[in-house]
Amino acid sequence: MQGLSEFINDTMPEWNVPGLAIAIVKDNQIVFSEGFGLRDVKNNLKVTPKTLFAIGSCTKAFTTMAMGILVDRGQLDWDKPVRNYLPSFKLYDSYASEHITPRDLVTHRSGLPRHDAMWYRSPFTREEIINRLPYLEPTHELRSVFQYNNLMYLAAGYLVGEIAGCTWEEFVQREILQPLGMENSNFSVEASQKTDDFAFPYVHNNEEVKEIPFLNIDVIGPAGSINSNITDMAQWLLMHLNKGKVGDKQIISPSNLMQMHTPQIVEPNPQSEREVLNPCYGLGWAIYAYRGYKVVQHGGGIDGFSALTTLLPQDNMGVVVLTNLNASPLHSIVSFYVCDRLLNLDPIPWNERIKEGVALAKESTTKAKEKIAAERKRGTQPSHALEDYTGNYEHPAYGIISVELKDDRLTTTYNSIVSQLQHYHYDTFESDSELGEMLDMPPDLISFWTDKKGNITSLYVPMEPSLKDAVFTRIPEKGMTL
Repeated sequence: MQGLSEFINDTMPEWNVPGLAIAIVKDNQIVFSEGFGLRDVKNNLKVTPKTLFAIGSCTKAFTTMAMGILVDRGQLDWDKPVRNYLPSFKLYDSYASEHITPRDLVTHRSGLPRHDAMWYRSPFTREEIINRLPYLEPTHELRSVFQYNNLMYLAAGYLVGEIAGCTWEEFVQREILQPLGMENSNFSVEASQKTDDFAFPYVHNNEEVKEIPFLNIDVIGPAGSINSNITDMAQWLLMHLNKGKVGDKQIISPSNLMQMHTPQIVEPNPQSEREVLNPCYGLGWAIYAYRGYKVVQHGGGIDGFSALTTLLPQDNMGVVVLTNLNASPLHSIVSFYVCDRLLNLDPIPWNERIKEGVALAKESTTKAKEKIAAERKRGTQPSHALEDYTGNYEHPAYGIISVELKDDRLTTTYNSIVSQLQHYHYDTFESDSELGEMLDMPPDLISFWTDKKGNITSLYVPMEPSLKDAVFTRIPEKGMTL
């Protein structure tokens, strides 16, 4: 595509993206496949079409396709209760526990908000997380509203494994990756690092691009752990555009593939862009109208990587963009540019528009920090000596937060994330983690509570923004009475 390479090379530095890979398919063939920039900045190693990137939540469509394959075989019904297959499956709400279906799991309409803190860097197994779901509060009733939720995709992948008698990874490998010839794709960043062509993860912080550690997200695998390259992902797009068929093999029936690409629930539309209309969610895909054309798309983001897969099924074209920078919007800018070109539309200055949106988001973050500082009550102090706050605090879903005193300062450790506590007012502390600083997030405010006897009994922590603070109860130590 004439001019595309120049556009990417010009735009990457504006967003400080180290490396990018892109493949475009049209009319059943790959028409563009190229790597740009660096997969490894320190060693000056270039991105190639074989370079592995984490694709994050683009994984979700592989999980729904695995479910569709089981539906084709009569082993699963989209609309029968999950309990028909997992009798012990349970959520906080009893009605939802009895009535939630496989379709509900993968259309983000369970009633649960994200609750991502439960799985992020968690020591739990998939089964342990599923057993803790009954203790996670919903914000809405089943099927009433779209709320993105990775945990329900974990449950969907676990369901696939239980029905198939193997792991989710084994099923997807055997039934999808192998038939498509996606021989380089894998399910863990641990596997990627054993290859000779993989991208390192980076974050943009304080005007610098920094390499960060790989994040292992195997536990949430069905929601986002696949790693792939544009050579493999092009085959994935071609199969979707070929009605679920590759060569002589029908991977999934055309009817179930069509269900994946069909709206199942309306998404709230925070965008003011008039070119993007009627956003909905299908089965593992977001669906909307872009300038009058149907788009089937899904993004993916995990520490150090951002990805986007896009299909225009009615126009027999698709594009995948993979990058190795945290939360970068470049994949959207490039994908929109490609769509405008392929559809012979006048180009829209998406780069400039998205820059304006990012600037507004930064301004909002600054205001949030200023608000926290302004609401602080000056001249107060903790009600106890700092050592009295130390100990382990437990929540039935989230697990344990450990509070320690180091160098006359309190710290918390949760899922290996260490945060420094700074006294805010009374028994409330600001919690600043290295992760929060890296992402330039406002600090969390956590509060210790005491009983009538003056004993510190619990810790209130904002684990889920759409709910009140989660209560972690102090675990008594030997000889302690609470």
